[in-house]
Amino acid sequence: MAFIIFDLEFNQDISTLQNFDRERVRYPFEIIQIGAIKLDTELNTQGKFNHYIKPTFYARMNPLVSELTGITIEQLLAGEPFPEIYQAYTTFIDETDSILCTWGMSDITELFRNVEYHGLDQTRLPRRVIDLQFYVSEQFNRPRKNRLRLQHAVELLNIPITHPFHNALNDAYYTAEVFKKVYKASMQPKLYDPSQKTIRPRVAKRVIDFDQLLRQFEKMYTRKMTEEEQEMIKLAYKMGRTNQFTKEVTVSTP
Repeated sequence: MAFIIFDLEFNQDISTLQNFDRERVRYPFEIIQIGAIKLDTELNTQGKFNHYIKPTFYARMNPLVSELTGITIEQLLAGEPFPEIYQAYTTFIDETDSILCTWGMSDITELFRNVEYHGLDQTRLPRRVIDLQFYVSEQFNRPRKNRLRLQHAVELLNIPITHPFHNALNDAYYTAEVFKKVYKASMQPKLYDPSQKTIRPRVAKRVIDFDQLLRQFEKMYTRKMTEEEQEMIKLAYKMGRTNQFTKEVTVSTP
């Protein structure tokens, strides 16, 4: 048994979507990098995994994603397609009774979705999962809707920052270092079922009016937004709602 601490980077550029059944399922967030650290039960590092993935769905990098991650389309085109990387990744994991550890649950969800998109065998992935973001946020008394970002947790735990964030291997490394700092036997993994849909009561909610938002941009720039610009505006809004780019600042009071 081992702990597999992993992180993913994604791309989505809908204007260049290809090789995808648009009617079958929503637009994919395509995995472009997998980074992982394997720890034994004594939390000693047993191996590292780092691969860029040749795109199947999108012909280019979304500029916002490229700026955030530093990943270029040239790097991705030099990699192998997802099925080959998935084979290598499950070989790296080696044991299905291992425990997957992530910062938040989105990477687990998107990993299983990408496996499904490619028609691959999901049973090769462990199902026991530890959401480290949940436990660390609880430790620092953060509310459920404002969980700690990885970088903030690293800073609070006085872990040296030696590499940039938003790289899958680097983020996996930092997550592993956080894991070593806070792990205790009471952190029991939960069984993840990719087929289970969370059922929530229907409630009225406010949603962004993208048509009105785009009209406002067109009014500001006195021209019509191109399709690419429209997708960038929508993606920027969605990424902003994750709170991963917020930071805490000290405000002086008079």
